[in-house]
Amino acid sequence: MDYLKVSFAFGEIEEYQKDLLIADLAEIDFETFEDTDNGFDAFVQKDSFEEEKLQAVLAQHNELATRYEVEEIVTENWNKEWESNFSPLIISDNCYVRATFHEAQPQYQFEIVIDPKMSFGTGHHQTTTMMMQYILETNFEGTDVLDMGAGTAILGILAAKRGAKNIVAIDYDEVCYESATENAKLNEVRNLVSLHGSKEVIPQQEFDVILANINRNILLDQIESYASVLKNGGYIFFSGFYETPDLEMIQSHCEKFGLQYQNHKKIDNWVAAKFMKTEN
Repeated sequence: MDYLKVSFAFGEIEEYQKDLLIADLAEIDFETFEDTDNGFDAFVQKDSFEEEKLQAVLAQHNELATRYEVEEIVTENWNKEWESNFSPLIISDNCYVRATFHEAQPQYQFEIVIDPKMSFGTGHHQTTTMMMQYILETNFEGTDVLDMGAGTAILGILAAKRGAKNIVAIDYDEVCYESATENAKLNEVRNLVSLHGSKEVIPQQEFDVILANINRNILLDQIESYASVLKNGGYIFFSGFYETPDLEMIQSHCEKFGLQYQNHKKIDNWVAAKFMKTEN
């Protein structure tokens, strides 16, 4: 599956203005964002891109002097693209994330090797970082874990290294589905099953922990499905949305299905939140 990279440049832009624009771009299927010296790059699947929708979003932010360029990133060029931007990452001082072409660092308690292959989730985005922090803070020993919107399966792989018994990783993108399987093998994780699809392929079994780093609208649509397979007393960790107004919307919807807010993390207005299922 081919992607487009849309490079945005601005005369001047405040951090809150960038956050609002990124939130609106996510609503029209842009999937990930990388800061640049003059603005940021945004990636979207080629088949999902409609320039008319992009221009309509920019018209809502007409106070910004915005220039953009669209570039196709075909599959065979993706490795070159991410290799040029992928640097090793350390999470919470004890988790080291690297690519296949970086040297191993065995002094870290947890090391994860990621080969994105056109899927997203290297740990560098704020939402992935916060989700990994939550995993590192949580006891996963012997748990059954559901990883929704798994991408590279970096979250499921870390859960496995933290002692999870079984992990089901689900993504609707076929490239992500394949990437999850390959990355599990790279990390010698043998208890991760990758499924291709969305909420309709969630196994009808009970999970101790659910990880869902997607976006607000998809989460709102799928929360009921998550709650139906989460054990009472189990935890669910969400990310992929902003503090305002998204967190309140997520929290309100969760309460309908017995998911009680516990706490949240915040980096640059991106949020990850922890909920626990209570008996209705």
